Amino acid sequence: MSTVEGTHRRLGDEIRRGVFPPGSRLPSERELSVLLGVSRTTLRQALSMLEAGGLVTRSAQRGWFIAPHTFGEPPSTLQSFTEMATARGLRPTARVLVQRLRPATLDEAEKLGIAPAAQIIELQRLRGMDDTPVCVDTVVLVHNRAAALLSIDMNDTSLYQCLEIHCGLYVHRSAYSVQAVAADEKLAALLNIGPGAPVLVGREVAYTADGSPILVGVNHYRGDAYRFEAELYRARPN
Repeated sequence: MSTVEGTHRRLGDEIRRGVFPPGSRLPSERELSVLLGVSRTTLRQALSMLEAGGLVTRSAQRGWFIAPHTFGEPPSTLQSFTEMATARGLRPTARVLVQRLRPATLDEAEKLGIAPAAQIIELQRLRGMDDTPVCVDTVVLVHNRAAALLSIDMNDTSLYQCLEIHCGLYVHRSAYSVQAVAADEKLAALLNIGPGAPVLVGREVAYTADGSPILVGVNHYRGDAYRFEAELYRARPN
């Protein structure tokens, strides 16, 4: 491992452990280079790598800063909200807004592979990390596959874990898309942001390993608290 890579890894580990709080200013480059025992050239290269990864930001006048808390799935890895939070040492929260049985819409029925107006469970929750509201999460599930969820207290609970433990369902993959929109007044109040502030809308259909759809979800994330990552591959021409 090169000196630059070692410095990048050490600083990244310290940032993830909370040695430097989110939004705080890092020590000066001179102080950091002495602290880490590396040259300022090596330090700057490591900091540039951390900046590319979204862990730090740079101000030409004020120096380097730890990026505010953001979260997202690692590239090509499907994680639940609870798994994402705990992997970062944060406390996940969930407050139930809606938990009910209702008929499926035509779009929901098509995506879930059920008859129009068949019974589905709708679950909407306000998700947070360390008491900061991050996401309004709405999912619908086929009632006859996930009926147990109607009688479970879904506050501060992992949906994926409940599906595995109580319904025998394991989420294997998710077809996912992301779109940026402006928050309306209701959504802004829930997420503690101003009306018109940017939010990222994630839409998904989740499947079991045999390809059966489990749930349809729509997630509204604060724009300053979520980053979506993906690995893209380009086919080699014949």
